[in-house]
Amino acid sequence: MFVKVTEGIEISVATKFESRKSVPFSDFNWFTYYIDIVNHSEFEVQLLRRHWKIYDSYLMSQEVEGEGVIGETPVIQPGARHSYHSHVNLRNEMGFMEGTYLMQRMIDGYEFYVEIPRFSLELPFKSN
Repeated sequence: MFVKVTEGIEISVATKFESRKSVPFSDFNWFTYYIDIVNHSEFEVQLLRRHWKIYDSYLMSQEVEGEGVIGETPVIQPGARHSYHSHVNLRNEMGFMEGTYLMQRMIDGYEFYVEIPRFSLELPFKSN
């Protein structure tokens, strides 16, 4: 599990290689990543935007930016959590992702970026 806290917002990431959806030793390696966002601050916040940087082991990258996550712009109360999962395809067996969420405090409109920790994506036999 990969964890990072920014301004009281904790982001945790876990990953899973999806062997049934992948073709190992090819350019189609499917990973699921699971995100938990926990609001440890005293303010209600809303997740407005996401920005991802995705790297494979050749350091070829792609960037993904857009509104919310999986079609939602969740509001997270103090002490509450929002969880979701999504997928990514890598062109080879190893890589990593990192990024940011743009959040807004509901009480005063203050916007701030929350770091998503860098997390690795590896076929299970590559990590041994």
